[in-house]
Amino acid sequence: MLLRVASFPTKNVTSSFFCKSSNVLFVHSKRCIYLSRNYTSMTIIFNAQNLPKSLGSMARKTTHFSTTSAEALLQTSKNMGSRISRKKARRESPEMILRVKLDMCSKNGDLAEALRLYNEARANSVQLNVHHYNVLLYLCSPKSDNSEDDEEDFVRLDKGFQIFKQMRIDKVEPNEATFTNVSRLAAAKEDAKLAFDLVKQMKDHGIVPKLRSYGPALFGFCKKGMADEAYEVDSHMIDNGVLAEETELSALLRISSEVKREGKVYEMMHRLRATVRQGFWREEGGWHGQGWLGKGTWTVVRTRMEETGVCQSCGEKLVCIDIDPEETENFAKSLAKLACEKEARTNFAKFQEWLQRNGPFDAVVDGANLGLANQHTFSFPQIMRIVNQLRQISPTKKFPLVVLHQSRVSGGPAQHPNNKKLLETWKRAGALYSTPQGSNDDWYWLYAAVSSKCLLVTNDEMRDHLFNLLGNSFFPRWKEKHQVRIKPSGNGLILHMPPPYSLVIQESERGSWHIPTVTGDDLETPRQWVCATRT
Repeated sequence: MLLRVASFPTKNVTSSFFCKSSNVLFVHSKRCIYLSRNYTSMTIIFNAQNLPKSLGSMARKTTHFSTTSAEALLQTSKNMGSRISRKKARRESPEMILRVKLDMCSKNGDLAEALRLYNEARANSVQLNVHHYNVLLYLCSPKSDNSEDDEEDFVRLDKGFQIFKQMRIDKVEPNEATFTNVSRLAAAKEDAKLAFDLVKQMKDHGIVPKLRSYGPALFGFCKKGMADEAYEVDSHMIDNGVLAEETELSALLRISSEVKREGKVYEMMHRLRATVRQGFWREEGGWHGQGWLGKGTWTVVRTRMEETGVCQSCGEKLVCIDIDPEETENFAKSLAKLACEKEARTNFAKFQEWLQRNGPFDAVVDGANLGLANQHTFSFPQIMRIVNQLRQISPTKKFPLVVLHQSRVSGGPAQHPNNKKLLETWKRAGALYSTPQGSNDDWYWLYAAVSSKCLLVTNDEMRDHLFNLLGNSFFPRWKEKHQVRIKPSGNGLILHMPPPYSLVIQESERGSWHIPTVTGDDLETPRQWVCATRT
């Protein structure tokens, strides 16, 4: 079969398209783009003379890949080239160049250069969009709130309001970031009312405020001692489904105490209890007054808890607050989703299937962490002793799941005959999972423990960027009730079980308050608490 490609007068290029069926055409994409840019048409000619019958028949069946097919393919290539050109044009447009330069100013905190670029753009009739304006407004916000008399800050603030006014003149539609930035400008000028008015204006633009949107107004009112106005901001937040966090609740608690609103103090304490897990309290903490349970002067001391949860100061016992099972299920799903995003999806999916076949477990062991605990070299016997301890306290006497990286079970100490025998025992029991090369075994042992609703044995504090992705709401509560840590003793490593009480702000039946602090949050130093009581 002879295939000829018509020659072109401008360049000596010869190319052939080979196919075996009427719906398959193979062509090199780069060559196709090259041809599409240099030639207007292409004709493919088939000569079926002197061919065997079968090949001649194939040639006749494929003749429809002539001018029409080639031109269609080249048209597609032209479209691709057109899209590339449009993208290049956007990158090189004055608006995009301005955006890139302003973003660099934002990164470097360079307001002077940003204003120069702004003035230059306006002089050259460059059309500014909402992103441009938001960067400028952000840079105009003062970097601190302790330079009230700084003339430079006043100039900065005035410039910010001028830019916001120009934004409205240009009829650029603002977004949440716009209003939040201008609210910060207002709060910096100690105009909390204007900051709150700006938040209210968001509704007219179909914008839902965020927690950060309320900060300038709320903190501005609290700073001025305007309690009623601060409570109004708080109510507006609740009406819009925005939940105050530790910083906002602490500000509301502080002003409530200052204006002696005992009911509000009590409310904020309970909201802190539900939201905040640890408190930072000064030595002289607490306040005095009437109300709540009991009367008289508050006694505030630092204390510790017995292993059973009994306060060494007042003698009252802390309680254990259960975790909602539905919360656990939702957390397991979100954990799996994150793991699939960070790990190879097929690898983690295989692990989930394996876990369904072999689980659930009463405990999961972070093998790498235990094997290296207080050791210079990896120790399988050390893991074995912990595994045996866990089997003894397990209600089912089942082996715990040991998670180890593939490299740990195939090389090094794993080649020792005794260790090989140990690994085979765990494998036969369905209690060993080796994570694949290139994976992070943290995702595997954490998901296994959460989905099995069981204990997790590791000394890993789980504070790095990976665990920060899990948020600070459910995960700390789950960790305090499920993490078993190990500590050395004269007889080797022993298990340090989770406390039988919850590490949250608690109010006792007699009206005492116990607030956990971050002081002494390790195995060697018991955690300190603040105990507040009165008779």
